[in-house]
Amino acid sequence: MVLYPKVLLAVLVSYATAQFVPAPTDLITKKGHAGIDVRYKEVPPGICEQDPSVKSYSGYADVGEDEHIFWWFFEARNGDPKDAPLTVWINGGPGSSSMIGLFQELGPCGVDHDGNVYNNPYSWSNVSNMLFVDQPATVGLSYTIPIPAYEDDDGNVIQLPSEECPDYAQDLGTCGTYSKPDIALVPNTTARAAPNMWKTLQGFMGAFPKYSRNGFNFATESYGGHYGPVFNEYFVKQNAKKPHGSIRIDLENVLIGNGWFDPLIQYQAYYNFSIFPGNTYDYNPYNESVQAEWYNNLYGEGNCVDRTRECYATGRNDICSAADDFCASKVESLFDIYSGRDEYDMRELTPDPFPYEFYVDYLNSPKVQAAIGAYQNFSEFSGTVGNAFGSTGDDDRESATIENVRKLLEAGVQVLLYFGDADFNCNWLGGQVVAEEINAPGYNHAGFVNITTSDGVVHGQVRQSDLFSFVRIYESGHEVPFYQPLAALEVFERVLLRKDIATGSHHLKPHGGYRTHGTPTSDYREGNSTVILEVLDSNTTYNTTLNGPNPSSSASVRLRSRRLRSV
Repeated sequence: MVLYPKVLLAVLVSYATAQFVPAPTDLITKKGHAGIDVRYKEVPPGICEQDPSVKSYSGYADVGEDEHIFWWFFEARNGDPKDAPLTVWINGGPGSSSMIGLFQELGPCGVDHDGNVYNNPYSWSNVSNMLFVDQPATVGLSYTIPIPAYEDDDGNVIQLPSEECPDYAQDLGTCGTYSKPDIALVPNTTARAAPNMWKTLQGFMGAFPKYSRNGFNFATESYGGHYGPVFNEYFVKQNAKKPHGSIRIDLENVLIGNGWFDPLIQYQAYYNFSIFPGNTYDYNPYNESVQAEWYNNLYGEGNCVDRTRECYATGRNDICSAADDFCASKVESLFDIYSGRDEYDMRELTPDPFPYEFYVDYLNSPKVQAAIGAYQNFSEFSGTVGNAFGSTGDDDRESATIENVRKLLEAGVQVLLYFGDADFNCNWLGGQVVAEEINAPGYNHAGFVNITTSDGVVHGQVRQSDLFSFVRIYESGHEVPFYQPLAALEVFERVLLRKDIATGSHHLKPHGGYRTHGTPTSDYREGNSTVILEVLDSNTTYNTTLNGPNPSSSASVRLRSRRLRSV
């Protein structure tokens, strides 16, 4: 199967704290909109949100007989949460848990190397109610049919006859409760995942009407370049159909970070980022032979570009799946093979300790699982969903993502594309081309200008025309809110307020004539001062002022095992 570049699913984290999870008995059940049952509980203060006056709930939307979608909600910290906007966050994959976004990026808390929870002062819940959703079923804490099982070194979930860990599995430390790894129980395309996301929102909004305005915001990243446009276009269609018992979902804003939209564009961007014209960190270690191999694997007859074009032309599952396998292994993976660097932050060597993974064991502790009402062990990535999507080659399809963004803009929805410029995986050079292909009204007459933030530091540039903007964030990997938390929060707040991204001082409206006036390209170059040349210790911490590891914690000790993460 394809080694999904958006999730690095080749190796999964092993969980020493995996356990057989007793089914919770203390969940409250409410009937949401569209007939969706929602089961939930209030999460005690300190599990994540540290302020006892700010409420948090977690639970499940029962969207199908064997499809139970986990969500975790946090009230807005500032002001009355009943008056605050509602923002939904999902991570990508396909198959990645949104607990990545919650704990590593923009949620109210993180977990340090000692397993202690710490407050995130730049949480997006400062300005919005936040709903984190694990989707589709089997992702993160969402489940289908809970089974006793263990996970082997290749990421296979192997069912056990009982809740006893046999001798041959004990050394792995992964015996516990998992979802049945049956791809027939999960969707296999972006379009087929959309209905259950809509049902989850209908359920939550019905169970918690005080937190659910008619208008809401949708934020996502990575494979969210597929999810965001396709899901929200589905929501718009459902609004028109008005299914019995449903509520209208009035989408106001969509934010997509380092998104994977159009494979034909973005596979070529791997070469652009690495070889020509190259990244802005002045890093190119590749000799002429490697450069020639990269170019041929991409553009040579019968290779990646030709195969992807055949996928687009035929739409056949086998052709698209084979094309994605080829492009991932022969174009994308050359970066890993020849550089030894992190696809999600090319400044760092692998294994890369950033963003922090300590929250994974935390979520698998009995105390936390009981507190949030979990039915199974937590995994950052679902191989079941990855296999299902891989079987159709969904990753190699454009899936009308660009056309759907245009439709959202036509409907008066604001769309922001933001890219950390040190990310190779879904890099900003490809993102620029995607933005130009979207061709929002007036965008071709807009230019790049600096983004002003409260700290007086220029963290990036924006090119904006009315309600469409493309943002490049400097010194940032794939998960922008981790690397540049202040800039990410202030940009998010400007989106919610419908203010211009550059300064936050101009009110925006559809077809209002706002344009940024600057250069047609973003030409700033960071240079290689933050490119790390030694592998960092697993407990190294990141300094967002220095844009790199804290000097006191950056000993060049090689990690014991390769860590790959889902996003």
